[in-house]
Amino acid sequence: MLTETELRALKKVELHCHLDGSLPLPTIHRLAAMAHLYLPQDDQELRKLVSVTDDAKDLMDYLRRFDVVLPLLQTAPALELAAHDLIGQCAAENVRYIEVRYAPDLTTEQGLTVTESIEAVLRGLAKGRAEFGVDSGLLVCAMRQFPLAQGEKMFAQALPYLGKGLVGGDFAGDEAGFGTEVITPAIKYAEGLALPLTVHAGESHCAHNVIAALALQIRRIGHGVALAGHPDFQKTFAQAGATIEMCLTSNLQTKAISDVAHYPVAEFLAAGMKITINTDNRTVSNTDLTKEYGLWQQYFGITKAQFLQFNLNAINAAYCTPAVREQVIAELQANYSGK
Repeated sequence: MLTETELRALKKVELHCHLDGSLPLPTIHRLAAMAHLYLPQDDQELRKLVSVTDDAKDLMDYLRRFDVVLPLLQTAPALELAAHDLIGQCAAENVRYIEVRYAPDLTTEQGLTVTESIEAVLRGLAKGRAEFGVDSGLLVCAMRQFPLAQGEKMFAQALPYLGKGLVGGDFAGDEAGFGTEVITPAIKYAEGLALPLTVHAGESHCAHNVIAALALQIRRIGHGVALAGHPDFQKTFAQAGATIEMCLTSNLQTKAISDVAHYPVAEFLAAGMKITINTDNRTVSNTDLTKEYGLWQQYFGITKAQFLQFNLNAINAAYCTPAVREQVIAELQANYSGK
């Protein structure tokens, strides 16, 4: 068993982390002051507002915690600060590459445009890279419950930033009400732009959403735990060479999985699926990658060698440049071998 210190020292890659769900508490205090909005000064009281434990009823209940944070992210300086501070948080636990995702359309309530929003986040990520040495990429999310045309317009506006910090797109939000079939036209539109995609699917007990996404040539799936108990679907996933972005703590909190005994790690490994470990929302779920690694070790007996393989899965599925991929792979292999 690796200690918490040893787990923290492991170099890591994260593919599934939401900016608005991962703001450190000190950053939330600063953002509230910038926005002239009142939030509790006591961290314990603030944590009650922005984090869940096991009290969320389902995914949509879990997502209500974002209602506290989103009003703080409506200006360019706020978004820049949020992105920078998230990278600082990642550096503290040896994350070497992270893909940060957020929905630009949720940051325009005070007149900010989609392009201004994206530029602000990219500046924050770039500052974080310069200060902390952590490489990152930005994924822009279309919200499933919004009109498809709105998501398509956002992707078109984001496209000029592809290769300039932006690495791809995502579909997030109400999966139960807006399955893969519903958003297929927008997926095809994004694919027509040659925008790399990952999609939230199989988080709301809808295994067919994962298979439908694979049929649309999506090869990265966020969550995907609804594939539990579906060996044929798991085989299809593995044969497609797809990668799954798993988020243990979040999945338990949203009731995507009833309890840890039913979390399908053993199933997915036996099926040959490419697993990655992620936080989803560091603050909302009150977690970080080190804590997640500890849980995976405790509950599933995951070894150091397996952690290395999961990180290699992640960097090989990442939408980073070949140079970043080569560098991170070299760092992972040296770190895990003790060199």
